[in-house]
Amino acid sequence: MPFPSDLQIARGAQLKPIEDVAAEMGIGGHLLEPYGRDVVKIRLEAIDELAEAPRAKYVVVSAITPTPLGEGKTTTTVGLGQAMRHIGKKATVAIRQPSMGPTFGIKGGAAGGGYSQVVPMEILNLHLTGDFHAVTEAHNMLSAVLDNHLYQGNKRGLDQHRITWRRVLDVNDRVLRNVIVGLGSRLDGVPRQTGFDITAASEVMAIFALARSLPEMRARMGRIVVGYTRTGEPVTAEDIGGAGAMAVIMRDALKPNLMQTLENTPVLVHAGPFGNIAHGNSSVVADLIGIHGGDYLITEAGFGADMGAERFFNIKCRASGLKPDAAVVVATVRALKAHSGVHRIVAGKPLPPALLEENPDEVLAGGANLRKQIENIRLHGVSPVVAINAFPDDHPSEHAAIAAIAEEMGARSAVCTHFADGGAGATELARAVAEAAEEPSDFRFLYPDEASLREKIEIVAGKVYGADGVDYDLSASRQLDSYEANGFGNLPVCIAKTHLSISSDASLKGAPTGWRLPVREVRASVGAGFIYPICGDMRTMPGLGADPAAHHIDLDENGEIVGLS
Repeated sequence: MPFPSDLQIARGAQLKPIEDVAAEMGIGGHLLEPYGRDVVKIRLEAIDELAEAPRAKYVVVSAITPTPLGEGKTTTTVGLGQAMRHIGKKATVAIRQPSMGPTFGIKGGAAGGGYSQVVPMEILNLHLTGDFHAVTEAHNMLSAVLDNHLYQGNKRGLDQHRITWRRVLDVNDRVLRNVIVGLGSRLDGVPRQTGFDITAASEVMAIFALARSLPEMRARMGRIVVGYTRTGEPVTAEDIGGAGAMAVIMRDALKPNLMQTLENTPVLVHAGPFGNIAHGNSSVVADLIGIHGGDYLITEAGFGADMGAERFFNIKCRASGLKPDAAVVVATVRALKAHSGVHRIVAGKPLPPALLEENPDEVLAGGANLRKQIENIRLHGVSPVVAINAFPDDHPSEHAAIAAIAEEMGARSAVCTHFADGGAGATELARAVAEAAEEPSDFRFLYPDEASLREKIEIVAGKVYGADGVDYDLSASRQLDSYEANGFGNLPVCIAKTHLSISSDASLKGAPTGWRLPVREVRASVGAGFIYPICGDMRTMPGLGADPAAHHIDLDENGEIVGLS
């Protein structure tokens, strides 16, 4: 009998009343704003009301460098949260909300999978409570105010060739990457070239994820730099009168969303910043609530430990003031075999048959990536645990090879079958995480605020990526000098590079050495509070493939959604 689809499993879930799920976290009904039967928003007053409750152990789930198909990090996060109940502990899970662009593209939804899912999965993957739409509207409101500012005389003296603020849309639509606006008559605005990014790439999304309160979010909105004058002075959203309207649009979106897993574990689903050019973590306000909601708060960081986890430690934890107690590194047989350099995996295409053959030597050959990602966790003083996410076509000898690498690195490990078995399949992992979280924490940032921007870039490049050095294009050097002259030098860095390699070259697998990080451009997300150097060609507006998920998602004759995965 075939394994049921994620949607079939989700529809068979026995959900608790969502108010009861909140009550388990110590959150009273007066703090809840219902959205239908199975989702509520939590009022921000909960942060202060829960402040005296015991603090949970804080666990971040990261991974080795993934293949284009992903390795089940969200599924592992959900499975681990469910497993804590099986060992007598209470956990809260905190994850990002999925973007509808990838949901209708190749990747599909992001509710977890199998018997480790957040439910209802259709609601999670399609709109939820409208937070992404609020981000889209707030971002585009500022775009409209900006173009109106130009039309009404450009009192702030913006250089039209140095405007950095674009527009956003939560759809994969490559033809909008570069557009010309203002065509038509004089009354239709000032013609200029601009473009669209996907909503997850918006600086508004990053602000939304990092702000601790409404006043802080409002202040961050005002600091957004929309462009520069001819003399290089930054012009902000506050300067052109756009920040207040943005904050009003985002007011309700800042309240975290509460859902549950298939086994009724509480799940905070909030924000979804892009994992390449932003920090790729769920919201600070969700964590400030969840940290007092049980014995463990388990959150997820996007992509591998060189990306999402590094930004979790150096950007998100800087903003929240929270200190992690343990970290999980998700590893799979197929990804480590890919890092051996023998196989090529392409998103949307079947796995190479040779990849599925028993070959622990290939796992060991790709083990350099796992070793480096464990090291990247330890650089921040956090205890790592390797989660061996088991697939049905794996072989025990291959799991043993991963466990041997973890043991060699002094890290705990556990084989997990949570996709097929739910929380019961991750109890060994839960025990290992609980043990690691009890070890004395020596959490530390990788660099101090007062380090120069170049020093910060070079520390991350050398210590986390293993680069021999950094090469700056002339324009990147000038941008760094300009940002420091404008007072942005104390901000952390969020290096935009490929997620498919620890290096900046997607074709380099394992843990490459003997290479240098090329920085071709540097941009400032001053409202979000970080500088992002760009290393390579970063697509901020994806396109649809030849056979996207959008071709298969539909309504049946009963009005039920089909084809969602």
